[in-house]
Amino acid sequence: MSGKRTSPDADLSHLGRRSVLTDAQVEDPRSILDAFPNPGPGRDYQIQFVFPEFTSLCPVTGQPDFATITVRYVPDERCVEMKSLKLYFFAYRNKGIFYEAVVNAILDDLVAVVKPRKMTVIGEFAVRGGTAGTVTVEYDAARDRGRPSRNGSAARSSRAKRR
Repeated sequence: MSGKRTSPDADLSHLGRRSVLTDAQVEDPRSILDAFPNPGPGRDYQIQFVFPEFTSLCPVTGQPDFATITVRYVPDERCVEMKSLKLYFFAYRNKGIFYEAVVNAILDDLVAVVKPRKMTVIGEFAVRGGTAGTVTVEYDAARDRGRPSRNGSAARSSRAKRR
């Protein structure tokens, strides 16, 4: 740990508070995400969050898409705060977005906020029309720096596949 001590909740806007998402936050979900200093930045360790209640809308039919989203990452200097991540996922409930786009957006946003050493986001979407879809995107800071992402900034997603 570094010698500098900061309040772990100094930058956390949702933890310990009742949170209602604003229209602006729903429009820009990345603004919802909070991060805090990694308590063990000198060590590689993995953090995993599984969110089994993710929903978004099919942009063509307007029907709900249900998924389990798994976020697995090795933090560098920052860690994502879990309540803000939950609220972030809620922001997609009424958005029309394809599977591939939402999983890539989640990776892009999380990488932008926490700047991990490595991150994988998996979206396992429930059966619709007789087919289940899984989308996996990965980021590795050592490999992906400088690659363009969906918004034209430095690399965020390196691979997407749908099974």
